[in-house]
Formats: sequence, C-alpha cells, structure tokens
Amino acid sequence: MTTDYGRTVRLDAPFDEAVSDLRGALAEQGFGVLTEIDVRATLKEKLGADLEPYLILGACNPPLAQRALDVDRSIGLLLPCNVVVRAEPGGGTLVQALDPQVMVELSGLPDLRPVADEARRRLDAALDSLG
Repeated sequence: MTTDYGRTVRLDAPFDEAVSDLRGALAEQGFGVLTEIDVRATLKEKLGADLEPYLILGACNPPLAQRALDVDRSIGLLLPCNVVVRAEPGGGTLVQALDPQVMVELSGLPDLRPVADEARRRLDAALDSLG
C-alpha cells in the first residue's frame, strides 16, 4: 500500500522478527539505525496508555545524508528516513517508510531529487526484501 507520503508493507511475521528482519534489510541497503523510539513504552510510561508494539526507527545512509546536506544544510530537519514498525491487533506486522521525495516537495529544491530518488530506491528494495 502507498500513501501520498510513504509506503506500507504488511508482513505475516511477528513484531520482533519483523524488526530484526527490517534492520538487516536496511543494513543491506546501506542504512544504519541512528535512533529508535519505542512509542508503546513512552506512551505507557508518560500517559498510562496501552498501544500495540510500535517503533519508529531513524534510518540513515551516510553518503545520501551528506549529499542532501551539501544541497541544503537545513534539510537535516527532514533526516533521517523514518521507518515505522507496528504490530497489527489481529497478528502480523506493518512496516511503513516515509517517501524521501517528501524532502524535495517540502524544500522545493530540485537538486535534492537525485538523492531522494536513490533513497527511495534503497528503501523500496529493503521493504521488498521483507515480503
């Protein structure tokens, strides 16, 4: 499934397995995970709210990040590439990746398009390898 700003892949795998597989798939495409936000744990701790397992991974491909920053130092506001992993209530896991073209659209800088194109290609390859 594709939205206007990202792509979603549904996996039959349990959450922990999907997270592990995703980390490997991202690494194969040159992405490291710089940040990890455990949304479920944070909402539970701060609000007492219950939520399905839900992680936001901040994935970064250093050569692509440098190319983007060389075009516009402020583009760091849109880096790294966010990838969400969340358990589905009925079983399985959703993996969602923000479309890197969003940084081109928001910035209005066409020089970012080649960087976003490559980032999209690599993220798509990572997601495709999961299913």
